[in-house]
Amino acid sequence: MESTVAMGNSNVEPRDDMEFDSHDAAYEFYKEYAKSAGFGTAKLSSRRSRASKEFIDAKFSCIRYGNKQQSDDAINPRPSPKIGCKASMHVKRRSSNGKWYIHSFVKEHNHELLPAQVHFFRSHRNVDPLKNDAKVRRKKMLASVSKQYGAYQFSGNLENLFRNQHDRGRSLTLEEGGAQVLLEFLVQMQEENPKFFYSVDLNEEHRLRNVFWIDAKGMDNYSNFGDVVSFDTTYFTNKYKIPLVLFIGANHHVQPTLLGCALIADETVHTFIWLMRTWCLAMGGRGPRILLSDQNDNIKAAVGAIFPDTGHYFSLWSILEKIPRRLEYLSLWHDAFMAKFTKCIYRSWTEEQFEHRWWKLIEKFNLREDEWVQSLYENRKLWVPAFMRDVSFASLSTASRSESMNSFFDKYIQSETSLRDFIGQHKLILEDWYEEEAKANFDAWHEMPELKSPSPFEKQMLLIYTREIFKKFQVEVLGAAACHLKKESEDGTSITYAVKDFDANQDFMVEWDALRSDIYCSCHSFEYKGYLCRHAIVVLQMSGVFNIPSKYILQRWTNAAMSRHSISERMEDVQAKVRRYNDLCRRAIILGEEGSLTQESYNIAVGAIKEALKQCATVNVTCETNLRSGSCATLAIQGVNEVCQGNSLAARELMPYSRAAQTSKGSKRADPGKERESIDNASNKKGKVTLEPEIPNGAQGVFHQMELLEKFILNIYLMHLIVDELEDMIILSLCVRVEYSYPLDND
Repeated sequence: MESTVAMGNSNVEPRDDMEFDSHDAAYEFYKEYAKSAGFGTAKLSSRRSRASKEFIDAKFSCIRYGNKQQSDDAINPRPSPKIGCKASMHVKRRSSNGKWYIHSFVKEHNHELLPAQVHFFRSHRNVDPLKNDAKVRRKKMLASVSKQYGAYQFSGNLENLFRNQHDRGRSLTLEEGGAQVLLEFLVQMQEENPKFFYSVDLNEEHRLRNVFWIDAKGMDNYSNFGDVVSFDTTYFTNKYKIPLVLFIGANHHVQPTLLGCALIADETVHTFIWLMRTWCLAMGGRGPRILLSDQNDNIKAAVGAIFPDTGHYFSLWSILEKIPRRLEYLSLWHDAFMAKFTKCIYRSWTEEQFEHRWWKLIEKFNLREDEWVQSLYENRKLWVPAFMRDVSFASLSTASRSESMNSFFDKYIQSETSLRDFIGQHKLILEDWYEEEAKANFDAWHEMPELKSPSPFEKQMLLIYTREIFKKFQVEVLGAAACHLKKESEDGTSITYAVKDFDANQDFMVEWDALRSDIYCSCHSFEYKGYLCRHAIVVLQMSGVFNIPSKYILQRWTNAAMSRHSISERMEDVQAKVRRYNDLCRRAIILGEEGSLTQESYNIAVGAIKEALKQCATVNVTCETNLRSGSCATLAIQGVNEVCQGNSLAARELMPYSRAAQTSKGSKRADPGKERESIDNASNKKGKVTLEPEIPNGAQGVFHQMELLEKFILNIYLMHLIVDELEDMIILSLCVRVEYSYPLDND
């Protein structure tokens, strides 16, 4: 039999034909195998011969082998990693030649393997004094980083980033027993949800230095809303009792989402490199499009190293809040300085205007020698709005922290909040967070905003934007009435307008390029909020454009935000579907009224419905087949013209239906002639409706529910209606029609 130790190849799995010189050699082999697979090991048991007193039997296992056995009265219980894993290797000694062989081997684990983090396991920590040399260890660490994240193409020399970092040995400053409480919390969270991710960074004395964690919900939110992320170090820099830093995002309801938590020991490049690298690992190796942070050179270096393709900017509120402290010697002239500073920042239409106003400000207040002010100018492209065309911060960069989403945690964390208190209410914080999101989702299904103007922009976005964003956009649409524009200049296809906003009593500059459908306003609403402002809307309107260009409709603010498919090219399809749906619902009600009057009319209506359903199903199946095969099957539906144009009813508008139902109350039957005439007039308007492809599942389920309701309403008239109960049936169908918009009135 071949004698195999296989120490040089850690990818070799244990086999029945392997033999080892000793049980220690067998354990070293199992450790190497575990290291490549991604789990920690332990010597589970061993047995000696009663006669010779030599070892004859040994069993090695995964550190998660077995179940926790902990005394309830333990004064200082330690967290246990055991979760009932069966992975193990059992070896025995042959009496014939003294060699050790594999008696049994269990490969399967009941938990996730972590090959990228295997060095954290105690069994795989390096105990060789020669290999523990600081320079050797640092080079190995940098090589490991470069290998693991080579796909990100690190810019610069990582060796230089770590040089002169004197605080590498610093450890977390926690209250007595805090480290144990923290680790128990992390272990418990992972036991409750195996997808919970956490990582610890130990210093040279094996003490906690940095800790990061994120739950499964946060990872899922990052996949949908990880385009813009705010890295908030406020609690650490302001010397709170817990050195907490947060990764914050924004969902499609303009609510904060927690994308990661960490406790850090210091603000060195070493710490931020480790933190960004660990966060990237937890999020599947994908960096954000935009990352906002405090003005910090070490954060800047770390982001540039780990996320070279990410746009890194400074939060506007973090800079504005530093001014009173950094320029305390200007306190007597604070108001005058802020007035000039604000004008320089917010009213500079071009980079040249900013430069002129900045240096005028510097000279007026004698700030040339102020190092912090100098750093602001050097980093001006990372925070000044004039340098940020077509960059969207998804409402995460505001003028004050109280307006920002980062302030969500402020009501739970104060400067004296202890780590125990924070961990104790961590679940409560998340529950409150998720409750707010669930409520917003519920409101999106059950409360549709009302149209407040005949503006085509408002009608366009009613069914596209989420409820919260639509209300904000609606304010801009209504505010366009208070704007007056004047052409300033024209250069080829680009026209610049001066827009007087009477509501704000301020002038803004709007640049419109009709050929490329590019629009830019000096108020920077799109950059900071993610939707167009009233100034851009009035320019579009006066230019004869009555639809928001698709490039200015961010999918993250739409009802299809959770969809993996882009909706930028399907806005018209979605709107046309809803319009046709509303038209069919009204026609179905009229058909129910007419068809139920006599048995003959009832038979005609039922026959027509059956035939129509059969033909619609055939056409839809054919269309779906053509779409899947890659052909462009754009079919014109004859006899059905686009509705909701001009003065026709807006999508999901409910009041006309309610009035119709109330009118029919006194006479048992409303006059269908006028209703039918109204429908026909709306339908005969010029326009063509095309058959749209299947709506993505991610569009909040709204359009899927429409399809179900549509089939229900069309089939409800197959039932044998009793004329005396016609009124109740019509009202019932109306309630079903709007079930997701308004609750049923018990009265």
